[in-house]
Amino acid sequence: MALPHGVSGESIDVRPLGPRLPTERTAALFKARDLEVIRLVLSAGKSVPPHKVPGDITIHCLEGSLRIDVDGAASLLNAGELLFLAGDVVHGVKAISDASALVTIALKP
Repeated sequence: MALPHGVSGESIDVRPLGPRLPTERTAALFKARDLEVIRLVLSAGKSVPPHKVPGDITIHCLEGSLRIDVDGAASLLNAGELLFLAGDVVHGVKAISDASALVTIALKP
């Protein structure tokens, strides 16, 4: 069964999950023609393997700490920090501590 997505005009709570963080899962919040927004949830030590997407993306760390690997270099992203990646850039994500982030993806038609 597909998860429901937000619809135009509907508010979506993107505040940090706090004590609910360990039990939550990654979920797509909405997908439009040109944009997708996902809440990424990773437990400490878990990762998203290196991959790329055609469109530009941002990763906005809401809570915890993430290591973002791009072109062989690692960047630490802490709560409140945002990272921009151009489309087609290979990147991987690893949680240094339990973390959640908003990931926006500009979709290319």
